[in-house]
Amino acid sequence: MACRQRPGVGVGVVVISRAHPGCVLLGRRKGAVGGGTFQLPGGHLEFGESLAECAERETLEETALHLTNVRFASTVNALSVKDNYHYVTILMKGEVDFNYESEPRNLEPDKNESWKWVKWEEFPSGDQLFWALRSLKEQGYNPFKEDLSHLVGYTGSHLYMEKENSL
Repeated sequence: MACRQRPGVGVGVVVISRAHPGCVLLGRRKGAVGGGTFQLPGGHLEFGESLAECAERETLEETALHLTNVRFASTVNALSVKDNYHYVTILMKGEVDFNYESEPRNLEPDKNESWKWVKWEEFPSGDQLFWALRSLKEQGYNPFKEDLSHLVGYTGSHLYMEKENSL
């Protein structure tokens, strides 16, 4: 019997800072999967971990930033068949905690080029965003509004694949 693959579960973090109004923290991926695309901090949800704990841990591990007021932002289902990539990503939003260092450092240079504050409305085009972030933008999410209206009618369909030659 063939083994069916299951999607991974990830947590992405929309990080905002009162020192950078209208901006979100954005990095550029390195590596085989999504290399060169822009991403949010985030990673895998660990066993027994809450979504907020995962968001705080991943952001601290990748950027050295502590977060406060961490809360749910959205969820996306991103699939790229040609890359063998399928993740359900829960997006959380958090604010930089100014009781600690308030500017990011790149703590995983093997996985990320750098971190920069980028105006949400000036983000790179969708084809330059890693799949979860691209899906979030396609939903119409706005990190500076505290509503979930972007999820109305969301069916979880975000399929990214290039045309493949049929055999």
